[in-house]
Amino acid sequence: MAEIVRMGVVGAGSIAVRGIMPHLAMEDVHDRVRMTAVCDPAPGRAAAASERFDIPNHFETYEELLASGTVDAVSIASPIGLHFDQGMQAVEAGVHMHFNKTMTTTKAEADTLMAAAEAKGVKIVASPGEMIRPVHQEIKRMIERGDLGTLTWAICGSAFSTYHEQERVRHGDDPLSNINPAWYFRKPGGGPLYDMTVYGLHATTGILGPVKRVTAMSGVRIHEREFRGEMLPTDMDDSTLIVVDFGDNLFGFVYGVAAGAPRADGRITLFGTGGTISGPMFNGEMIDYPGRDEDTKHGGYDLNASLPHVVGPHQGHEEAHVYEDIMQLVDLLLYDKPTLSTPEHARHVIEVFDKAYRSAETGTVQEVVSTF
Repeated sequence: MAEIVRMGVVGAGSIAVRGIMPHLAMEDVHDRVRMTAVCDPAPGRAAAASERFDIPNHFETYEELLASGTVDAVSIASPIGLHFDQGMQAVEAGVHMHFNKTMTTTKAEADTLMAAAEAKGVKIVASPGEMIRPVHQEIKRMIERGDLGTLTWAICGSAFSTYHEQERVRHGDDPLSNINPAWYFRKPGGGPLYDMTVYGLHATTGILGPVKRVTAMSGVRIHEREFRGEMLPTDMDDSTLIVVDFGDNLFGFVYGVAAGAPRADGRITLFGTGGTISGPMFNGEMIDYPGRDEDTKHGGYDLNASLPHVVGPHQGHEEAHVYEDIMQLVDLLLYDKPTLSTPEHARHVIEVFDKAYRSAETGTVQEVVSTF
C-alpha cells in the first residue's frame, strides 16, 4: 500500500453528500486518504460531486470506476441491495472496501463475500462500528463489573418515520439535492432493520455478546409514502418485531418499524436488578467514560464527538460515525491496525435480521449460528 489510500466513493446519494465526501474533502486527512473517484448512475450526479468535492475522476458506472485503476479502496454508499454484488466486484479487482450498513442482506452473501475477500487479500471494514464508541466500551465494562446487578432484558430498535423523505438533500433542483429516497422502501435491502435498527443491534450484541435464537413477526404496515407529490410504493417490510435470545434466559426485544419508538434516538436500553442503562445514562445520571467531555461540550450529548478520528472540523459535522469507520479502514491498510468494525460482527447482525424474516415467514424459532 502506498503512503496515501486512494479512495473511491460508490454512490453520490444522501450518505455520501452529507457525510462521506465532506469529511474526506477536509485537508486534515489528506496525508492519509484522498478521494480519487466517484461513481453514480444518475445523470450528472457523479460529475456534480466531483466538482463540489474536488474529486479528479467521475463515472456513471461502478465498473468504469473499478477499471480505471484510480482507487485502492472504495466506500460503498449505494443502496443496500447492491452491496453484495458490488463487494464481489471489488474483490475481483483487488480493491479494499468499506461498507455503509449493511454489508449484505443475508448471511449466505456475507459468507461468500468474506471468503472471497480473504482468499484475495482484500480488507473489509463494515459499518456501523458502534463498539468503537467509548460510551459503549464503558457500558460493556459496567456489565462485566456487575454495576447493573443481574441483567434481565434489553431493548433496541428504530423507526423510519419520515426521516428519509425530509433529508435536506431531497428537495432541491440540482443533482446533489434532488435525491429520491424510493429504494429505502423497496426490496432488496430496504426497510428500517438494515438501515436504522442495525445501529442498536450492533451496540447490543457488542456489549452482551452474540444472539443464539430469534423469533419474529414482520410485514408491511404503510404500503406507500408520499414524496414531492409522488407516491412511493413500499414492498419491503416496515414493521418487524423480534425477540432475541442471548442464552441463559437473557432475552431482548428488537424492533424496526414505520413510525413510533420508545427512544427517539434509537439508543439501546438495558435493564437489570441494579437499575437501567438507557443511552449514555445509568439510573438517570450520565455515565462517566473517556471522551464524555467531548460528547457533552456543546450541551446535550453527541456520541460521535469522542470517536478517535472525529476531531477538529469533523466534530459536529453530519454522519461523523461513517467517516470514523472509513478511517478505520485507512488505518487498517496503512498501519495494519485492527478495528472493532469487523465484517464478522456485521455478518452476525445481518444473520439476526435474515433469520427474523425467516421466522416471520415460517412461524418458527430460528437458530443463529454465526459469532464474532
